[in-house]
Amino acid sequence: MSVAAVEPFVISRTLNAPRDIVWDVVTKPEHMGKWFGPKGFPGIHAKMDFRVGGMYHYGLKSPDGSTMWGRFIYREIDPKNKIVFVNSFSDEKGGITTHPMAPTWPRQMLSTFAFEDVGPGKTKFTVTWIPLEGSSAEEIATFDERRTSAVGGWTGTFEQLEAYLADIQK
Repeated sequence: MSVAAVEPFVISRTLNAPRDIVWDVVTKPEHMGKWFGPKGFPGIHAKMDFRVGGMYHYGLKSPDGSTMWGRFIYREIDPKNKIVFVNSFSDEKGGITTHPMAPTWPRQMLSTFAFEDVGPGKTKFTVTWIPLEGSSAEEIATFDERRTSAVGGWTGTFEQLEAYLADIQK
């Protein structure tokens, strides 16, 4: 599968943690369940098979008490440098579903997490998203229209990650 003909969404944050620690909190389910997801959506499930072809399956509880599920299918793992995966919303069993609040959001996104040393004890974490080829025109339009919302969502997620990193490095 290749990507759709649309500009990717890219967002970065410089974190106050060495790359080894950032890598661990992104590749171990006991950490991911503590910070990954929108603010106000605590993790309720985190199961990970971290290998090419493996899956990270996660569940979040929304402020209204409903649950939201997602999954990553890993395509490429370059230790401590980059993770490439297909990201989808899912059901409780890991099957692909539509976004619970935006049903025209692309069902499959090619996602990349990149890690770069940017100074002593600092790591730049970059997230790149792009719909996979085969996404409908409506899904691509939704992706483009929701860029501002994605910035807000990732900003909250990065804030949770920063707080978690500060807590585990005490």
